[in-house]
Amino acid sequence: MLLILISWLYIAWTIHLWGTAGNHVLRLKISLPIVQTTTGLALLTFFAGTWSIFGRLHWEFHSILLVLNLIIAWRYSSEWITGIRQTIHRFTSLNLFLKSYFIGIAVLILAQCASAPYVIDNESYYLQNIKWLNEYGMVKGLINLHFFLGQLSGWHIAQSALNFSFLYDRFNDLSALFLLYGVFFSVQQLQQYFESGKRHQLIVGLFPLTSVLLFQFISAPSPDVVVYVLTFVIFFLFVEHYANPSSEVFIQLTLLVLFTLFVKNTAMTLALLPAYWFVVHFKSLKSSFPKIVLLCSLTLGLFVAKNLIICGVPVFPSKLFSGNYFDYSLPVEIEHFYYEELKKYGYFLTTENYDSFSKWELFLRWLQLPKMNGLFNKLGIALLLIAPVFFLKIKEKAYRVLYFVLLIQMGLLFATSPQYRFFMNGILWLGCLGVSLFFYKRKTIHTLLLISAIPLLVFVFVPVNLNRFSNYKFMLALSHFESEYIISPHANSKYDMTFEKVSEGNLEYYSPINHDFFWGTYNGPLPTVNKDQVEYFKTYFHLIPQQRSTDLKDGFYSKKLPHDAKRTP
Repeated sequence: MLLILISWLYIAWTIHLWGTAGNHVLRLKISLPIVQTTTGLALLTFFAGTWSIFGRLHWEFHSILLVLNLIIAWRYSSEWITGIRQTIHRFTSLNLFLKSYFIGIAVLILAQCASAPYVIDNESYYLQNIKWLNEYGMVKGLINLHFFLGQLSGWHIAQSALNFSFLYDRFNDLSALFLLYGVFFSVQQLQQYFESGKRHQLIVGLFPLTSVLLFQFISAPSPDVVVYVLTFVIFFLFVEHYANPSSEVFIQLTLLVLFTLFVKNTAMTLALLPAYWFVVHFKSLKSSFPKIVLLCSLTLGLFVAKNLIICGVPVFPSKLFSGNYFDYSLPVEIEHFYYEELKKYGYFLTTENYDSFSKWELFLRWLQLPKMNGLFNKLGIALLLIAPVFFLKIKEKAYRVLYFVLLIQMGLLFATSPQYRFFMNGILWLGCLGVSLFFYKRKTIHTLLLISAIPLLVFVFVPVNLNRFSNYKFMLALSHFESEYIISPHANSKYDMTFEKVSEGNLEYYSPINHDFFWGTYNGPLPTVNKDQVEYFKTYFHLIPQQRSTDLKDGFYSKKLPHDAKRTP
């Protein structure tokens, strides 16, 4: 815990500096601390992403980053020092209950992220993507080694830029820090709600009630946490300035949306919000168009460059853009296999069953899934059906716009991969909206916050196995805090895995021993891939991953084996 806290202090200072510089250079006139923080983190992520195209995010990167930090600190000394003083003032001005509540949640967040990571994706590609960025930067055709590595998120770029891997190998806690920022923003808005009575402040103020669902993600660099927090911030800005958005707020909203999309493109429907503003308020917002074009070009350019380097295609996964653009492009047949598996994954169906089901039957199957999946699927649909009733009491048009954006998001998920976590931001926001209609008095809200903290205490300090609640075969037991983590956190992987060295053609790789997770790579040395996975694609597709040269930095390609017959997987 202590080491994580020390690293957070440097990270917070760094992104505060970058946010201060971004605020000044782009002339954004940011009033919300979390918007300035996110602006700084976004600019730092774009810088790190550009750097990783040409080199690794290692001590060289951090040396330049430190120099830039010192330059920014000198150039904008009065602004960033004033910003810190204002943050301290905002904290000290909270009422005693909210101040105590925030401190308690902060300690629990710190304890949770010092514990073993929970998210299974951490063991398949989070750790490996971050390690590749730290050791080599973006590597051509890395997807050919393990196609989950093609899902490299902007959040993993941010994490790899701020995990200090050259100093210590157990920092992977950026998601937890960002949740902490989100909770601080929410308690600030809750205090303001007690004074103003504005509903959108109450909705954000209820955000900590969702922590019981978010804690499972924060001990790993999960992009989902960022999407959930930023959805509340984006919706808050949209409602707050709906009637008359200034150019500065419009740029802020656009930057938040772009960063969210760079972190996770399943949140693409959020882009409808700045687009709506631009159309409705064109005359007053057209002056900001050059800055919007700059930000969009930077984000899109880095997104496409990332995909072209790692996947060999401009967008992954996508049937529209699939093709052999480079010698290291992922073979079309494997990309289509991945795309089809992604669609079936949300229904837990075999290929034969999926193909035989009608759209209505698929929907009913998805809705009737047992355990946690079915629960959140039903909850998402129920909230979408009930929400129009909310508008009998809520007259502001802004909420109706947000509702239609969430409807579109649900529709797109059904067309791609209907996993409930891809709509969880909508579930959480609609849930807080519904709660705000019935619980709006100070004492009641305080009571709800206290009650919601009880399961957090249980989850952090008591081992709980979620297998009984989930359909996922590899759902892990929730990690719990132990006294040995007070100074040094648990390793970045939940498992103390051993690896064997395997050869396939010119490729020598490491494969985990004694495990049953087909996609598992854990925290293995580079390059790591499950030998069963290599054999699978060799058998069914007659393709094997190979190095493009003797240097791992030159990347990988899929080599076609000289067999005519093909078996259908």
